[in-house]
Order: sequence, then structure tokens, then C-alpha cells
Amino acid sequence: MQVDEATVRRIARLARIRITDEEAKALEGELSGILAWVEQLDEVNTDNVPPMTRVADMKLKKRADEVTDGEKADDIIANAPMTEDHYFVVPKVVE
Repeated sequence: MQVDEATVRRIARLARIRITDEEAKALEGELSGILAWVEQLDEVNTDNVPPMTRVADMKLKKRADEVTDGEKADDIIANAPMTEDHYFVVPKVVE
């Protein structure tokens, strides 16, 4: 894929980077080279390659998916400056 100067300038603007005309010309070649390198990955056949999260195969530890309150509700409420009926009391922010 060829990158033109307008695309380089748009990318620079989106990235909030100020570039000069000389830098824009240089970045055209660099970005085109990077995208050409990435396009080479399309040539690799990955049909029989299973998805993986890491190179070494390992099983993750699993725990039961149980809903709990953490058994710390009283400790958390104790830190609040104001509470009422076991809830935090906060100033009104909408009028």
C-alpha cells in the first residue's frame, strides 16, 4: 500500500504531531515500507493454526464463579463520612 502526503498529514494531525514538508516526504516512504511489511503477513497460511494467547501451552487456574459481597461491606461503610441504612450519603449534584 502506498501512502501519499495527504495521508501522512492526516495521520500527523490525528496524532497531534506537527511535521514539516521534508518530514512529510520522509514519512511517506517510511509508512509505505511499514505497511508493505505488514501486507507480507497476508501471504502466510494460518488455516490450521489454533488461536493462542502465549507460546507455551498452559492451563489457567479457574475458580468457581460465585457472587459474593466480599464480606467487607461493614468495613467499607465504616470508612464513609456519612451513611444511612448501610448506604453512602453524598451531596445532591442534580437540581
